[in-house]
Amino acid sequence: MNLVVRQAVDDDAQLIADLTRACWAGTVAVTSSGHRETAQRVAEQLRDGGAFLLLQGEAAVGSVRWTPHEFEPDVWEIRRMGVLPHCRGANLSQHLLEAVIHQGLASGVHELRLAVRSDQPRLIDLYAAYQFDLADELDYSHANEAEPAPRVMRRVLRH
Repeated sequence: MNLVVRQAVDDDAQLIADLTRACWAGTVAVTSSGHRETAQRVAEQLRDGGAFLLLQGEAAVGSVRWTPHEFEPDVWEIRRMGVLPHCRGANLSQHLLEAVIHQGLASGVHELRLAVRSDQPRLIDLYAAYQFDLADELDYSHANEAEPAPRVMRRVLRH
């Protein structure tokens, strides 16, 4: 399996929006805003933060984004990580997560945060394996009011 993780560029906004919707389909509750992802929203997030694409051969099979926290610029929020359904089961998302961790370390970011949806509690163990800890005292800044609040996890990169 020939896998490559590459940093996304502005021209990837439509691809990332399409990937997000495809990754969410049949997996994430229909009330999630990920089902209505747009290239414009992705482009805004690319300007504010960044993204990685996971390529298998020539085909994009996953993506992840990060943006600085609105009130804590040295905290990044990991957002919209997903792998296409036909590629699941091979732990491919770990490549995306590791890429963001390395980017955060290289950028001198203090902390990474992510949200775990209430309907996906199995992800808590996955993220814990990458040194993310539950931070129940934190609220997710992009929580969807139409859904139960997600649980926030954090990984401190520098003290």
